[in-house]
Amino acid sequence: MRRAEKWLFAGVALVGLVCLAWLIVAGVLLWAVLDPADWNTVTEALGGRAGLLIFLWALALLPVSAVLRHLIARYITAPARLAEAARLRLDHPVDEPLQADGSAETRQLAGVFNTLIARHRELQESTDQRVSEASRRIELERGRLAALMSELRKSVVVCNLDGRILLYNHRARAQFRRLSGTAEVTGGAELMGLGRSIYTVLDRRLVAHALDTVRRRLDSGTDSPGAQFVTTTAGGKLLRVQMSPVSETGDGKTSMPQLAGFVLLIENITEDMHADAEKDRVLQSLTEGSRAALANTRAAIEILSDGEVDHAMRERLLGVIHEEITTLSERVGRLSDSSVARLRSRWPLEEMLGSELLDAAVRHLEQELSLRILREGNGEEIWVRVDSFSILQALAHLAGRVAETHGTDSISLGLSIHGERAALDLLWRTSGETRSSGGNWEDEPMRTGDEQLSMSVNDVLDRHGGTCWHESTGGLEHCFRLLLPLAEPGEHPPTPARNTRESRPEYYDFDLFAITPDSHSLDDAELASLTFTVFDTETTGLDPARDEIIQIGAVRIVNGKVLRHEFFEQLVDPGRAIPAASIAIHGITPEMTHGQPNLETVLPAFHAFCRDTVLVAHNAAFDMRCLQVAEGRTGVVFEQPVLDTLLLSAVVHKHQDEHNLEAIAQRFGLPIVGRHTAMGDAMVTAEILVRLIPLLAEQGIHTLGEARAAAQKTQFARMRY
Repeated sequence: MRRAEKWLFAGVALVGLVCLAWLIVAGVLLWAVLDPADWNTVTEALGGRAGLLIFLWALALLPVSAVLRHLIARYITAPARLAEAARLRLDHPVDEPLQADGSAETRQLAGVFNTLIARHRELQESTDQRVSEASRRIELERGRLAALMSELRKSVVVCNLDGRILLYNHRARAQFRRLSGTAEVTGGAELMGLGRSIYTVLDRRLVAHALDTVRRRLDSGTDSPGAQFVTTTAGGKLLRVQMSPVSETGDGKTSMPQLAGFVLLIENITEDMHADAEKDRVLQSLTEGSRAALANTRAAIEILSDGEVDHAMRERLLGVIHEEITTLSERVGRLSDSSVARLRSRWPLEEMLGSELLDAAVRHLEQELSLRILREGNGEEIWVRVDSFSILQALAHLAGRVAETHGTDSISLGLSIHGERAALDLLWRTSGETRSSGGNWEDEPMRTGDEQLSMSVNDVLDRHGGTCWHESTGGLEHCFRLLLPLAEPGEHPPTPARNTRESRPEYYDFDLFAITPDSHSLDDAELASLTFTVFDTETTGLDPARDEIIQIGAVRIVNGKVLRHEFFEQLVDPGRAIPAASIAIHGITPEMTHGQPNLETVLPAFHAFCRDTVLVAHNAAFDMRCLQVAEGRTGVVFEQPVLDTLLLSAVVHKHQDEHNLEAIAQRFGLPIVGRHTAMGDAMVTAEILVRLIPLLAEQGIHTLGEARAAAQKTQFARMRY
């Protein structure tokens, strides 16, 4: 007899012996305790001897169930739990070895699994290395293209044929931020993001018309098959859009390229149009007003040419000429001022952080003049609009003249706010009394090394709409102060948020070229093709009906990737006290929420951020209840489908005891950064969902509808708030 059959025989015999022993013991006890009258009473109450036997048999099931529960836990549940853990380690790099409970055979099996998993990981790492080496060149080209696009000074957006954004650069993100109605909360992320629709900003009909034009020009073989149009945004901004095709060669069976998407170069021309309109108005005023003035002046001059004009008439005519010439001069002056302002606006100025300008100036002066350059402050909070090249030339000219005239070997640079301008100061000390600056250096042609330029320092500052002067203190300390324009609020790039964990955000996903929306309903959509918004809320307590939301954090998942740079994080002023017990959990104090926007402001912005996506949360019943309670006073209704990672974990890991966030993260080998903060929990929940989707597919759960149906069958789905 084999060993397994021996264990089976022993188990059956054990159960039989337990039942027999229980019947004997129960029968002996009843016989010994009950007298004949009581025995008859019990027998009659249980329906005769047959009923007594059934009763004793039912009582025997109690120890039998305990024995069976132990056997199931030892020989069925323990191996199933081991199988789930082993399957996880095949796909996810969890360093912790398998630890099995149950029988000795199950523990031995865990050791074999650990060995096989280690060998599998070694083979996988070797294979990954070879694949990485083979695809390195392709990734390098993709990275170069993405880097090039991200650094362009134009707003660039690349879309597939469905209008879904698959690439954008930083300039486009900053421009869309200015077009957002909720920029203070979302930073424009509800408009610009991978997988979002460009039609939230641009009219679908205009884009479709431009696409038709591009297709016709491609079919006709035009060298430049582009198109352009001008459109108005909801906020009244005027945009000029240039469209160029993105083509693919197809399968090689046709010579004609196939349209795969389009590139949009977007330019905000609102200010240009206003400037042109103002220029036309001034020109029209000058033209219409000058005709009468010139006619009056000409008539007066013709009369004055007559020698018989008396003195009084001559004086009146000279007054007319003077008045008309003065009026004409004022009109010309206004036109001149407008033209100068327009010329300055067209000068290529860039938004630049003050500290970066100082760094560049220090390096340039040290290299050009071999001087010791010191810094006064760091300029971290100051943004300026400058042509950095010409400003560095102006500083080099002034510093060179200072060193040449005063023999100083040390110069200081500082940047500060001076009224509505930025003051760039070039400071030095002299050993004794000296002239104010040694000459009008700001008016002479600039010199850099042995080269003399045609522009002066004042010419450079005129281009910037600024000015320059010299100051001195007691004849020993001197300063050249250059006034430069500050960057307008919203023009300069936003300061990187503290939750951006990547040194360079990914603003592209070329795989989206291949994705087009299907005609079936969202429930029939593949989980891997959906866009998710994973979110979490922090509240003043654990009762959604009475407590208030004090923080919302969310991140998007597109094409199976967690977009860490496209996130939503906002504190909310609850308008009430935050209990100390809650502060001990999430660390959000009343001081942190004071001055923050209220829920009536934050919730519409969050709704816009998660538009056209599937909502995901861990223990989503609580978070969704919080949003539902707020519907009455905010008017915001979240009608998107919802997935719960707690329920999905119970679907995938049926034999695991724990499905809280920490336990699931540990199973996947994921660190939790910022536990019990909305953003930290949302990030780890997103990473968990990305890992759950392929495990659901292994169980035959591929669509959103299938996932929701499977989740509702778990015991946790009965949880209500």
